[in-house]
Amino acid sequence: MVTRLRPLSLSCCLPFAFISLPLYASSFFSDVASTPPPGVLSLNHQLLQLAPSATPEALRLAAQALSCADPDVERLAVIDYSLPSTERRMWVFDLRQHTLLFEELVSHGQGSGDAQADAFSNIPESYQSSLGLFRTMNSYYGRNGYSLRLNGLEPEVNDLAYERAIVIHGADYVSDDFIAQTGRLGRSHGCPAVRQDITYPLIDSLRDDQYVFAYYPDEEWLASSNFLRCQTLGAPHLAQR
Repeated sequence: MVTRLRPLSLSCCLPFAFISLPLYASSFFSDVASTPPPGVLSLNHQLLQLAPSATPEALRLAAQALSCADPDVERLAVIDYSLPSTERRMWVFDLRQHTLLFEELVSHGQGSGDAQADAFSNIPESYQSSLGLFRTMNSYYGRNGYSLRLNGLEPEVNDLAYERAIVIHGADYVSDDFIAQTGRLGRSHGCPAVRQDITYPLIDSLRDDQYVFAYYPDEEWLASSNFLRCQTLGAPHLAQR
């Protein structure tokens, strides 16, 4: 015969800590269930941890695109064009060292908008920024100084980036002083221009087969990008070197 203790007598016999155990245990197991084990954090979790001020959806989609293109890459830059140019909206991650290298101002193209970008294209001479996933190429010295070439990987979205000379470069119109004077950053011809002070280290951290992901909640791009749908398409690695 199983003897059943009355709840009152059991609670009188046990310390308070044991009475509280179910509450703490519930909280503990809830935390464990929502957090991947150490060492196997998902890329999305990693990005969120390193850049808590970024738009979560931008980081989630960047993680999705990179998992399709090259999950073993070392560096990733995320640009969030849904934020105004007055905010720091470019993050450069070292994925192997689990560190945030840069959190920076970045310009958009003259044709994309004023302080807030809302129009994007792949068209030469449009002076608009392009969205999607880019692979970085070599650095070089051009008319804008030290620059980094970008290879757009998405057909009809950004694959004319090289032809359009869409590159990362430094510019004097990307600064807090410029924002104080005009209420926004200066605008480029479509390039993601950065502060002159950090041009060299930022470009050197990203050159030669790293990745840049430019985000905006553009419905057509979100619905059509293969890099955001590769799990359903059954193509886990779409970007071939």
